[in-house]
Amino acid sequence: MESRAIKFPAPSNNKINLKVIPGHFATNHSHINYFIDLTTMKSRANEARDIAKTLVMKYVNNTVVDTIVCMDGCEVIGAYIADELTASGFMSRNEHKTIYVVSPEFNTNGQMIFRDNLQSTIEGKNIILLLASATTGQTITRALECINYYGGSVQGISAIFSAVSSVNGIAVDTVFRAKDIPNYETYPMVDCPFCKKGMKIEAIVNSYGYSKL
Repeated sequence: MESRAIKFPAPSNNKINLKVIPGHFATNHSHINYFIDLTTMKSRANEARDIAKTLVMKYVNNTVVDTIVCMDGCEVIGAYIADELTASGFMSRNEHKTIYVVSPEFNTNGQMIFRDNLQSTIEGKNIILLLASATTGQTITRALECINYYGGSVQGISAIFSAVSSVNGIAVDTVFRAKDIPNYETYPMVDCPFCKKGMKIEAIVNSYGYSKL
């Protein structure tokens, strides 16, 4: 699959390149015609730092942030965002004058939870929700419901790639949007044109990677 990869530069930072692979892929909520490979962006230090510097601009000097909730393995980027905000003298109501970087857990029922020892990082805190990618917004909706349940207040949503512009009235700030990938499409499973043509799904994909079928 990697041999078919295409790279697209970020509109806001030409040092950041998005690697995509064309094909017929299935996510948990939809079918898509490109797999977006975010592996190195989440795990390679220099790329994660560049992503963080781009996303942090939304929050510098105008948003109070106490906690960054990371989804999809974005903890490295989250740590760099926290570092950028702290370095800029960012205001925080956190009594420790720092920023928490945490991730939710999924229980045996698939519910998103925060264990008792982490709930103090959510309750009463101003939160940035950070994701690798969003195609339909359903994962974001679940995360917002979880954070709200534990008493957190989401001040912003950030993602490396998003095909949705807002969720529950909150804008999704992102490095790449669907329009940055020519002909990118996401389809409800029942309306997928590839399936209707009898084309087999190449891989099951999510923000962590892919599993070939």
